[in-house]
Amino acid sequence: MIKKISIAILVLLVAIQFIPYEKNLSGEDTYHISKSYDIPENVNMILKNACNDCHSNTTRYPWYSNIEPIGYWLNHHITDGKRHLNFSEFINRPLAYQNHKLEETIEMVEEKEMPLPSYTYLGLHAEANMTDEEREILINWAKDQMAMLKATYPADSLVMKRRTPPPSE
Repeated sequence: MIKKISIAILVLLVAIQFIPYEKNLSGEDTYHISKSYDIPENVNMILKNACNDCHSNTTRYPWYSNIEPIGYWLNHHITDGKRHLNFSEFINRPLAYQNHKLEETIEMVEEKEMPLPSYTYLGLHAEANMTDEEREILINWAKDQMAMLKATYPADSLVMKRRTPPPSE
């Protein structure tokens, strides 16, 4: 019985190697954050090393992403990361959203919730492990961008509107 189960699992693992998924390689950057925001080279390097694989339209895939189910797992992380924040689509969103995402970036980096521990696990993606100095650089940059928005646009344009629930029947 165990032999049959082992063979079935092996067949399944081989079979899923041939089920493709769309990789995050479009490179589309028409609405990239850099088109409207000042990103110094040191901040750009931090974003490139620690953020962009999951939060932009271009991912650098490691060799092991071609082994399933690891590739599916990585793709799920990338899709979820882009759903929360996509620097390649950043300026295509309302100012309130942009301001809010800069605020969330500060919070996530301060609390060391980003990059995800699973992304840097076992030394994989070691370049994504931010030093305290890099974290401070990224936080200060995001605060500066929020200050620029506040100085440039009306305050009410920077506040996310609350969603009102549909009326009860």
